Amino acid sequence: MNLIELLALAAIWGASFLFMRVATPEFGPIALIALRVGIATLVLTPALRSAEARRQFRSRLRPLFVVGLTNSAVPFCLLAYSTLYVGAGLDSVLNATTPLWAAVISVAAFHGRIAGRQIIGLLLGLGGVFVLVWHTLEAGGEGVLLATGAALLATLSYGFAVNYSKRHLAGIRPFVTAFGSQFFAALVLSPLAVLVWPHHAVPLSIWACVAALGVLCTGIAYVLYFRLIEQVGSAYAASVTFLIPVFGVAWGALFLGEKITPTMIVGAMIVLFGTALANGNRVFASIIKRA
Repeated sequence: MNLIELLALAAIWGASFLFMRVATPEFGPIALIALRVGIATLVLTPALRSAEARRQFRSRLRPLFVVGLTNSAVPFCLLAYSTLYVGAGLDSVLNATTPLWAAVISVAAFHGRIAGRQIIGLLLGLGGVFVLVWHTLEAGGEGVLLATGAALLATLSYGFAVNYSKRHLAGIRPFVTAFGSQFFAALVLSPLAVLVWPHHAVPLSIWACVAALGVLCTGIAYVLYFRLIEQVGSAYAASVTFLIPVFGVAWGALFLGEKITPTMIVGAMIVLFGTALANGNRVFASIIKRA
């Protein structure tokens, strides 16, 4: 059952790149993500139904605000922007570099330690990113380099948020953190969304993508993710990182006709293998044990 939930979560988060690829040209990155986090906030509001949850929320307003910016508002907008120029599949693979940046930031800013094997993993992962970026640039297209940089900056932001959360949100209920991050992301982005709101009529099919992003890919996905953490631990839940690109690439090829090239496959494999080394053996040991 846990493996089924893990695969479902990977499929849902992989689909988020598909929905952003379709909806961003209509709404623009900021308006789309404002809708996404706003809808997710409504879905996650029951997280505050208990007095203890509300107390925890009030006691951590500042760190929740920081996490809302660095784990939702900023990276979501950057990834949405990148989908204007690169495919959903490639975006999902670049997203898998998050643990690499988390390890780097842990050492650079949070006094973490890193083993020799993890250093090799980091170098391999970055090499895989180079392969992907080089292939994408060769394929051409205006704005590709900037879009790729935006996607990597998004994962860098995720990496910071992971470390910051461990230090400043320890002991807070996961669902409170999930709600707080979406709430503050919506609070920051809503005024900006008003300024850049599209003036044309948006097709109903695009609104369906927005609803899927907010309800399914953010609200329900968080519920699944934290349910897995509660039932089988964070290491097992974190293994979703390695599965998201599989679904992201598959959805892009199936629904958007994106090409899967040998170079892209090689680059993705290098990124995932390097990420696995950088992340240690805990994840894979947990998968084998729980599967």
